[in-house]
Amino acid sequence: MVGTHGIRSEWHRLLLIGLPALHYIMDSTNSPSTKPIYKGTQVVWYLLGLIEVLLAFRFVLKLTAANPAAGFSSFIYGVTYPFAVPFLAVFQRSQLNGNIFEWTTLLAMLVYWMVALAIIQLFLMGKTVSTSEAAVKLNREETNA
Repeated sequence: MVGTHGIRSEWHRLLLIGLPALHYIMDSTNSPSTKPIYKGTQVVWYLLGLIEVLLAFRFVLKLTAANPAAGFSSFIYGVTYPFAVPFLAVFQRSQLNGNIFEWTTLLAMLVYWMVALAIIQLFLMGKTVSTSEAAVKLNREETNA
């Protein structure tokens, strides 16, 4: 096990020979990859939020038997159709007096949420971590397993 003296002396050695010591003690707080990962996760959350809101409008409009010929309803159905179409045949439509409980829209919302979480996890796997951060996270995973 290397003590802090070994790390300090290695850091000083790197400074003396002209190599930037920052790369040796890099962690997520000073890594150049942290900001792009943060921006990437923001984009994913924004797109997910947009899709979820549009699908929620679709669900409510179908549930309340909104007129599909009305401009807003027509716009929402048209925009959300590409996101809902992969799920339209999964469940039968539940319909009562023109009101449609569209289970498929709820399924689409759940699936898109899970896909967004998976994409964000992939982004976070690329995050730079120091050896001490990695050790703490590994110990936490071993404890939870």
